Amino acid sequence: MSVNLLYSENPKMPRNRPFLFTLCVILNISGLILAFKFEQQSLQITGLVIWLGTLTLLLIWYIKTKGTKLSITENDILLEKGLLSKKRVEVQIRLVRTVSVDQTFIDRIFGVGEIAIYTAGDLPEIVEKGLPDPNKIREIIKQKQNKSDLSPT
Repeated sequence: MSVNLLYSENPKMPRNRPFLFTLCVILNISGLILAFKFEQQSLQITGLVIWLGTLTLLLIWYIKTKGTKLSITENDILLEKGLLSKKRVEVQIRLVRTVSVDQTFIDRIFGVGEIAIYTAGDLPEIVEKGLPDPNKIREIIKQKQNKSDLSPT
């Protein structure tokens, strides 16, 4: 893999699913309020369970997003997934046939989207959701392809 790094990002947790993230934060705060502001023991236990559940969910979600990274260099695209065990998919830029960007209205507002990179087959080699500025990724790949088409081999 080349050394010159053009793009390297992890999926963005709150921007990828803003409503779920907001709901988790609200439930987390509500759980703390239930646990410490009320005197009924059943409400305190319920609050602690809600707080621990949402805290665990947010922590797992954070670890998953930090364990995923898309990197683009001069010649290659590399998607790495996993924290303890790693899965790596590497595609040479010159072999990329199609780059598909999918953004919902909410994704466009938050500046994230899903990117799919196709080579020879009908199924994409790389698919990742929640990457910031997916059109920038597409532009970098197309720019490198055009540059390699112009250079003599």
